[in-house]
Amino acid sequence: MRRATVPVELVEAVRLRLAREGGEPTAAQVAAALRAEQAVLGDAEILAVARALRADLIGAGPLEPLLAEPEVTDVLVNGPRDVWVDDGLGLRRTPVTFADDGEVRRLAQRLAGAAGRRLDDASPYVDARLSGGVRLHAILPPIAPDGTCLSLRLPPRQSFTLEDLVPGPGAAALRAVVTSRMAFLVTGGTGTGKTTLLSALLSAADPRERLILVEDSAELRPVHPHVVRLETRPPNLEGAGAVTLRDLVRQALRMRPDRLVVGEVRGEEVTDLLSAMNTGHDGGCGTLHANTPEDVPARLEALAGPAGLPRMAVHSQIAAALDAVIHMTRTPTGGPRRLSQICLLRRHPSGLVEPIPALTFPPQGSPVPGPAHDAFHTRLTRHP
Repeated sequence: MRRATVPVELVEAVRLRLAREGGEPTAAQVAAALRAEQAVLGDAEILAVARALRADLIGAGPLEPLLAEPEVTDVLVNGPRDVWVDDGLGLRRTPVTFADDGEVRRLAQRLAGAAGRRLDDASPYVDARLSGGVRLHAILPPIAPDGTCLSLRLPPRQSFTLEDLVPGPGAAALRAVVTSRMAFLVTGGTGTGKTTLLSALLSAADPRERLILVEDSAELRPVHPHVVRLETRPPNLEGAGAVTLRDLVRQALRMRPDRLVVGEVRGEEVTDLLSAMNTGHDGGCGTLHANTPEDVPARLEALAGPAGLPRMAVHSQIAAALDAVIHMTRTPTGGPRRLSQICLLRRHPSGLVEPIPALTFPPQGSPVPGPAHDAFHTRLTRHP
């Protein structure tokens, strides 16, 4: 994708001129500053260059057209000539290019600065949320030896119902999980649609319920009348002031939640979430990175380990707190995301928790009942 070429010296001169004016420059202000610095350009060329320059100054530069594509969920920059997107059907390489690694680095640093974060040789990586909910991760050389890497995760552009995401009987089963106030985790590998499905599940909750969402980055978008969002905060430049997921789970419990939701369970907060589910906060839920349902107990065990809980104590908490695992998958080549299984969690005679399939959803055809199918339907009738 070709862009109007803007000399670095001209960009810097315009940047300084606009900085003196203050505020976020409009396209007209960029054009005026550009004309003042380079009068030899014609009107049409000035406007074309002004649009590109404004994107470089306050937008995402050459990534702007990709971020505007409605189906794109991720934009990944591996180098100045190596830019990829995920549009829900898997990763694909794009024709977008940067002039050199310096341009990628400057963009990453500017985006980090816009989020109030530092990105330089002393702090060579950053994870932050930009305005509009875009999640930014960037890492600089020499940590990334092939050049600056930039990852942008876009929030959902639209809200989906369960019926939009899961065909027929699958949507009905998932809706029943929510209305029966089962405690569950949506699991799957990277990019399998866990957050999108959890948003749809929460949209099916009773409108009289109060949902408290605890997230690292606000990505859940349930369509529900009573949602309270809490978001973590990284430490400042002095290393102080951090607010963790564990802090927020504890605060959420004091806010009268009807449902406590952890956007992604990834650390010691799992112990507080399980404890809450064991003390009357039914209907709690979240997402967890796990490649198969069978991996879920071990993942929870590993996350709870640093909190000092013995292995059997962790499994006791899991068995008492969690009812079900809803597993998402996609093909190894990055094909469409889909619901794979609904499993109940049971305690084995050994004392360890294991997932038992209740319903398996093949790529084509009807759901296949599993060993826990009858127990699943019994559990669905426990609450009105």
